[in-house]
Amino acid sequence: MLAANNEKLAAAQKIQADMLRKERELDDARREVELTIETKVQQALAAVRDKAKLEAEDGFKAKVAEKEAQIAGMNRQIEELRRRAEQGSQQLQGEALELELESLLRNQFPRDLIEPVPKGDFGGDVLHRVFGPGGQTCGTILWESKRTKRWSDDWLTKLRSDQRAAKAEVALIVSSALPNDIETFGLLDNVWVAEPRFAVPLAIVLRHGLIDLAGSRQSQEGQQTKMEMMYGYLTGPRFRHRIDAIVEKFTDMQADLDRERKTMMRLWAKREEQLRGVLDSTAGLYGDLQGIAGRAMQEIESLDVLMIEVKGEAAE
Repeated sequence: MLAANNEKLAAAQKIQADMLRKERELDDARREVELTIETKVQQALAAVRDKAKLEAEDGFKAKVAEKEAQIAGMNRQIEELRRRAEQGSQQLQGEALELELESLLRNQFPRDLIEPVPKGDFGGDVLHRVFGPGGQTCGTILWESKRTKRWSDDWLTKLRSDQRAAKAEVALIVSSALPNDIETFGLLDNVWVAEPRFAVPLAIVLRHGLIDLAGSRQSQEGQQTKMEMMYGYLTGPRFRHRIDAIVEKFTDMQADLDRERKTMMRLWAKREEQLRGVLDSTAGLYGDLQGIAGRAMQEIESLDVLMIEVKGEAAE
């Protein structure tokens, strides 16, 4: 038995050595081909340069200048096409982010009306019309999504103007790039600013604020003081602290969920490896017994099928 195992081990090692040798040979051949191609390219470039030099020396300088002018013109056209392509790419990225924001809000607030801002009406990307438990209109949030590397204060002025045109109670910018004095989210010049991962928690709180404000407006009709108090609350530090607490809990829960997911994935991988080990050991034992008993040992079809399925899953 030991001798047979040693022979199998020696055969496996020989196969591995042959594979490594073939890999080295393939790498050497690939490098040789790359070197040959590079040499031919350099030779061709040298031949082209020599030919151009001879033509210039033979009195074809005018033709060379004409070719250079054509090349310069082509380079300008290429640069213009590249600039247009970059502009188109940025526009597509912005539209994709807008659609992603719409989908996120619709999934989170199915009873509200989430719709894109019609082109040409005013700025902003998404109008979020908030409805209360009874279906009554409670207010509107105007969303603007930005996917750029740098923050611009001009966005605030523009969105406030769009907010007035949309008659929205709240304006909110979702951007990966934030002002220097805002780390995650905050109120800046009466416009809420937030990172993408804090958009939903902030929207939940702002939405409840609008619903409470609408309820106060209905129950206290004509009392301007209540409205001023609510506005002061929404733009004051207490409201900010409430949001901080909600976002902190949300972030902690998200982190816990990620940790639990990683732990379970590691546990599943370990269990799967253990099951494969049991099957390998069983198959090895069965093979040893087959070697001893020969044809007298009956085939176990279920074991063969199970081994094929496990190997197929491992290959995937």
